[in-house]
Parts: sequence; C-alpha cells; structure tokens
Amino acid sequence: MKIIEAIKSVWRITELRDRIILTLGLLLVYRFGAQITLPGIDSTQLTELAGNFEGGGIGSILNMFTGGALAKASVFALGIMPYISASIVVQLMGIAIPYLQKLQKEGASGQKKITQITRWLTIAICLVQSPAYLGSLSSLGVPDTAFLLVQQGHGTAFYFSSVILLVTGCVFAMWLGEKITDRGIGNGISLLIMVGIIATLPQAFLQEYVARVNESNGGLIMILIELVIWFIIILASVMLVMAVRKIAVQYARRNQSGGFEKNVFGARQFIPLKLNASGVMPIIFAQAIMFVPGLIGGTNMLKDTGFGQFLVAEFGGNIFGFWYNLVFALLIIVFTYFYTAITVPTNKIADDLKRSGGFIPGIRPGTETSEYLDKIMSQITLPGSIFLALIAIFPAFIVKLISVQQNWAIFFGGTSLLIMVGVAIDTMQQVNSYLLNKHYDGLMKTGKNRPAF
Repeated sequence: MKIIEAIKSVWRITELRDRIILTLGLLLVYRFGAQITLPGIDSTQLTELAGNFEGGGIGSILNMFTGGALAKASVFALGIMPYISASIVVQLMGIAIPYLQKLQKEGASGQKKITQITRWLTIAICLVQSPAYLGSLSSLGVPDTAFLLVQQGHGTAFYFSSVILLVTGCVFAMWLGEKITDRGIGNGISLLIMVGIIATLPQAFLQEYVARVNESNGGLIMILIELVIWFIIILASVMLVMAVRKIAVQYARRNQSGGFEKNVFGARQFIPLKLNASGVMPIIFAQAIMFVPGLIGGTNMLKDTGFGQFLVAEFGGNIFGFWYNLVFALLIIVFTYFYTAITVPTNKIADDLKRSGGFIPGIRPGTETSEYLDKIMSQITLPGSIFLALIAIFPAFIVKLISVQQNWAIFFGGTSLLIMVGVAIDTMQQVNSYLLNKHYDGLMKTGKNRPAF
C-alpha cells in the first residue's frame, strides 16, 4: 500500500520524525493541562457547569475550542482564544494605524515587533477575561461549596491566584503553539485548537450513538446515514479550502545587458487566487457579532417588549433557529468580502509581478493588472462566501432534517469542521514537502497538491 510506504518514508527521515514526535509530545502536554482544575475548586462538584456547556449552544462551541477545559474550570480554561482575538485585533488595527503598517513593510524585524505586540495584547485580554470567567462560575451552576478556599475565608487569595493561573495557562499554551510552529510540524496555534475540537468529538458521537441505538427501530441505519453525510460535508469542506482560480502569468526573459525582454515562449506560471481566501475568519467575526442582538434584547429598555423577547429567543443562544442562521449566513458573506479585501493585497501582487518582469497576457502591468486581479477576486469571492455560509449553517439543517443531537451536529459544519480540515491539509502539505525534498513519494496521490477551480 502506498500510504504505508509513505509512513515508512516519514519515519526514515530523522528530522521529520523528530519534529512529529516533538509536536505530539507538546500536544499531549496541552491536553494534560486541560484536565487540571484550578486549585481551590472541588472538581467533583462541576457536573452542572459541564451541563451548561453542552446542548449545542454558543457555550458548547467555546468549550469545544478549549477541548473541554472551560467546563472543567481548568488552568487552560481560556485556551488559546485570547491569542486568536489579539491577533485579529492587531491585524485589523494594521489597516488604520500607520505604525503597524510600517512594521508590516519591514519584513522579519517588523513581524517580530508585531508578534511582541500581539503577545502583550493577549495578556491584556486574559486579564479581562479571567475575572469575568471566575465571576460567572456561580451563575453557570458551580455551587458555593465547590469554592473550597472561599469557604475557608480565603476568597481574595483564591481569585488573585486563579487569575494568575488562567493568564499563565493561556501564555503557556501560546508558547506551546509557537514551539510547535518553530520546531515541530504544522501551525502550532491551529493544531492546539484542532486538538481541542477533536477531544470533544468522541463523546459527542457516543452520545448520538447511544441515543440512536435506544430508538425503537432504524437506529443503526440512521448512524450510517449520518456518517455518510458527515463524510460528504468533509469532502465539500476540502474542496472549499483547496479550490483556487489560476491566473496565467508570463515572465519576460532577462537579456545579457540586465534588462528584460518579452518572450512569448518564456516560463509560464500561475497566480493561485483562493476561492476562500479568508479561511474561517468570517465565521469567527460573525459569531462574535451574533452575541449582540441577544444582549440588546435583554436590556432594561427592551426586555419587556415583544421585540426584545424576540431577540432573546432567537439570538440568545439558539444557534439552530431560523433567524439566527439567516443573519449568521448574511454576516458571513459580508465579512468574507471584508476580510478578503484586507488580506489579499492586489496592488502589492501587481507591483511585485511588475518588478520581477512578469505580466498577465493581455493585461498591462501596474494599475491595470491590479484592477484585473481585484475584479477576479470579487467574482470568485461571491460563490466562495455563499459556499462558506452554507457549510457554516449546515448543522442547523442536519438538526431539523434528521434530528441529530446538537453536540454531534456541531461537527457537521461551521468553524469546527473547517478548522479540522484546514489544519489537516496544511500539516499534510508540510509533511509532503519534507518527503519530496528527500526524494520520497509524497502523501498526496501525485506527490503534490493540485487545487483546481
């Protein structure tokens, strides 16, 4: 079997083998830390807390990203999400703040400073989220008797030490992710999120399996149908992640005097413009906005009105409702255009192409090339954004159509599935590159990735 030979090839390459072992070891450390409850909390009394993070609501999504640490009041309860939030904020601020724009143009040294700013902003976000999380534990079902240090009269010491531990846990998780990126295989931060998502998958599937088996008839058939649908939606997600529009580029041949000479028989290459250049970021942005209507509906001004009650009922955690998913899908389409516009610098691509002696056949270098690339991006972003929105809201369809349990339905689309697919493809590409550089057959069928649109 070719896949077995590829695995043997991986093991033969000492550097690649060491990187994989290091990656697995650091991921194991992260998962071990997610099981450690904050000192001063009785872990045996957290049953109701765990129950409040189940049921397929927004809480269950947040808990899934931390690998269940949020529901266990773990030292890793905040997970890596504060770092993700800080990265998004810094990236968006880079559009409006000249200092950050200057750093982005300075290459490696500028990127190092941006990384440092992101780290400090991560700590600041943790200092806000940690007390908020600790303060919400009681309202989420943790009984007063579970706070052992508070019961003993050491409340200040408990909250102070817990905030330090939560901040340290997030910073340590961030360090693990960076070490995986530098010395392991794959993107460390993305792998930490993916491992957290995968950690909750077996329990969700087991609950669905038990519920189906207990049905009067057809339970096992429904499980098979669900697995087939899940496999199909995974294939669709792979297509979305891999699909690109190839723009043919012709390069001029350098002559002996050092100038460029146009040559129609020169090297022809392609600019791969992704169908979904924004990844999962539009879904993350949209989910952040979807908290707002429920909060507005719960204000003193609106909570007793029909409109306020509608907002609370439809947007206050009911992620499988019609209005929630309709607004959610529209926001994803809007944010896909927005994020693509700020992450795909068509002007810079056109300038780099012109400096390297390249040109798109039939298009003048410079401004005309930039306008052409921008037009193509606008055309392919529309179907990409609609496809992304459909995958994001597909869990709602699967719940309504075949009554899948909500915890299991989350894995049929949305951020969780796209993250798993995207990270798996990225990691496989890196492993594939190592194999090809060592003259082994890659993991892919042809030894390279062949995205198409």
